[in-house]
Amino acid sequence: MSDAALLNVVLWLPVAGMLAIAALPKGADDAVRWLAFAVMVAQLLATAALYGRFDPAVAGLQFETRVPWIPDWGVHYQIGLDGYNVLLVMLTAFLGPLVVAGAFSAIRQDVKLFHAMVFLIQFAMLGTFVAQDLFVFYVFWETMLIPMFVIIGVWGGERRIYATLKFVLYTAFGSILMLAAVIYLVWALYQASGEVSFAFADLYRVALPVDVQALLLAAFALSFAIKVPMVPLHTWLPDAHVEAPTAGSVILAGVLLKMGTYGFMKLGFPLFPEATRLAIPLVMALSVVSIVYGACLALVQTDIKKIIAYSSISHLGYVMLGLASLDLLGIQGAVIQMVSHGLTAAGLFLMVGMIYERCHTRDLAAYGGLAKALPVYSVFFMILTLASVGLPTTSGFTGEFLVLAGAFRSSWLAFQAGGSGFNLAMASLAVAGVVLGALYMLWFAQRFLFGAAKVPHAPVPDLNLREKLVLAAIVAAVFALGLYPAPAMEKTELAAKEYQRLVAGAPAAKQARAEGSAR
Repeated sequence: MSDAALLNVVLWLPVAGMLAIAALPKGADDAVRWLAFAVMVAQLLATAALYGRFDPAVAGLQFETRVPWIPDWGVHYQIGLDGYNVLLVMLTAFLGPLVVAGAFSAIRQDVKLFHAMVFLIQFAMLGTFVAQDLFVFYVFWETMLIPMFVIIGVWGGERRIYATLKFVLYTAFGSILMLAAVIYLVWALYQASGEVSFAFADLYRVALPVDVQALLLAAFALSFAIKVPMVPLHTWLPDAHVEAPTAGSVILAGVLLKMGTYGFMKLGFPLFPEATRLAIPLVMALSVVSIVYGACLALVQTDIKKIIAYSSISHLGYVMLGLASLDLLGIQGAVIQMVSHGLTAAGLFLMVGMIYERCHTRDLAAYGGLAKALPVYSVFFMILTLASVGLPTTSGFTGEFLVLAGAFRSSWLAFQAGGSGFNLAMASLAVAGVVLGALYMLWFAQRFLFGAAKVPHAPVPDLNLREKLVLAAIVAAVFALGLYPAPAMEKTELAAKEYQRLVAGAPAAKQARAEGSAR
């Protein structure tokens, strides 16, 4: 099988999984669970094979498929892997089996429907990452709404209907404006070249006046910023996390939020470079507000799910800061931070679900002394907490350090060149998020694991083998990315340089001038 065909298999395996579980008889819940797990493992193995074959020395798309879909509209089914998406595709495939395994005991009603929705959202998220045609991207982007609406609405908490409606309304509002911008962008390409195309590579070439770029960037940015989410568009996230079942929270924090940051990196900023350069101070300011404000909100929560939900806002602020830095280290750090947050947040939400199954409460005040009662659980929890804080040797440190180093370097160079120093001030303020992150997470761990024993419904059993294996896989990935990030960074380096060239233009221009001077 060719690598391009294998990528199609990876993308469409969840659809095959949906059809397979639909054929199972009613009431065969265990068979549904194991079949879903087997399909997800097969997808992970196929994705790992592609990841191993991905050549970091080759720029542009690899394993590409491009066939006409709606020829009269210039729409092609075009998918492929590049340095922008290869780590995110691997993250999505890695978390798939863990989501299914984590839900083995948690989901007891409508088991077939639940796993069908997990397959559908896996398909939509992977499609969003691998799509290289804006029409295809938009279809996958919108498809994601359906399964997440059902997952929260059917298996969520008491206020699940409110949470799902809020999530859908926020997302749909941003998507409508993005659709209008997409139509205008394709029309502009047609006016300039006579060609109708939705391909990313063609749309990057469209030259637009700065005022038009600003309007289109605002439309794209609103849709992507809602998904990240960035302050002040973040209010849907805590409600969605609190009401979602554990699997929904893992999908949401682990992968779905990265669709917003990926959208900025792959489309929003590169399509409108001049407007982006003008908006960089605003993007950096909103990123720092998200970092600090999210951390402050996490510090005052009493619901353990809300603490992790608000921490996500803070951590993804670092991703946006790295992308706005337009520095090679900052951009690569942003990608590493996406993957790191996907791992740590997914692990922490899984652990919240595990303790909720045993104690049936998310109130932080109800817990204490778990370190003695549940020692294995507590060890895993502390590892993921310290990774979230950014302890050296963990993936959290790698991502945050690279982002801050890139933001400082680019801001300092701009300041030395006569800039205002605003970006440098924003980069300095972002460091406060590191301190606040350590504060709220260690405060959370201290109250949750230590102190007087207050475990509800004691005695509570420690982790079983299934739960240990799920968490061990996440912890292994956290340390692998923290101790040896070089292979991952090699796979993203050329894409980060292309992002610099498309958005900033400056590195390529400076290099050309330097080569001319040398000659």
